[in-house]
Amino acid sequence: MARYAVITGASSGIGLEMAKLLSKMGYGTVLVARRKERLEKIAGQLPTKAIPFPADISKEEDRERLLAFTDRLNVEVFVNNAGFGDCGSFVTTSLEKEKDMIDVNVTAVHVLTKGMLQRFMKKDRGYILNVASSAGLFPGGPYMATYYATKAYVVSLTRALSQEVRESKRNVYIGALCPGPVDTEFNRVAEVEFALPGISARSCAAYAIRQMFRRQVIIIPSFPLRVGASLMRLAPTPVLLAVVGSHQKRKLYGRKSKE
Repeated sequence: MARYAVITGASSGIGLEMAKLLSKMGYGTVLVARRKERLEKIAGQLPTKAIPFPADISKEEDRERLLAFTDRLNVEVFVNNAGFGDCGSFVTTSLEKEKDMIDVNVTAVHVLTKGMLQRFMKKDRGYILNVASSAGLFPGGPYMATYYATKAYVVSLTRALSQEVRESKRNVYIGALCPGPVDTEFNRVAEVEFALPGISARSCAAYAIRQMFRRQVIIIPSFPLRVGASLMRLAPTPVLLAVVGSHQKRKLYGRKSKE
């Protein structure tokens, strides 16, 4: 029976590169995103069977439709990659955009993870990779407060579920990818420019997949960030918040200077 990998947010960036790499490894793919024509074009370029699945996973009906559809397939890998961010003072940013962000970054990840983990635990195999962010490793993110909070949720949930799975002795994996800056469409959606150079989406995806199959729980695809994450534990929370806030303010000022 054909093996399948399901990737949300598969129309660009990290999700697209993961779809390409998993297809080269012999997995059929289910490509989930809102852009139907884009998905159909990508599906035609992959070496294994690829199923375009247009969906807006911020909507409950589309999440249920995705879970029902994938229940008919031999899914071995599920990647919760879809997500987006925003930048600005919490009192001025769009509430509607933040609610959409929570629906995609948190609710969809929670619902889809639960649905797939229940299946994988029953059949005693499977991989779930939740794409979080290095932002989720910080105590907070002034001027990107909602985004940092959503990614902290993903990291916390994934760590907890990994321990539950480990104690169950099931042959199931769940981990979180926590990249720093990556060259994707994220910047355009969040209306920011990274102050630090980003790694390529392909190199991020390749590292993530290697570490996923090695069952690494928290995956940080950059050596400087891995060092920084270790050192961060030694820094007082007020200092970290001030540093992060200063970093995000520079993004805001850079954006305003171009307006």
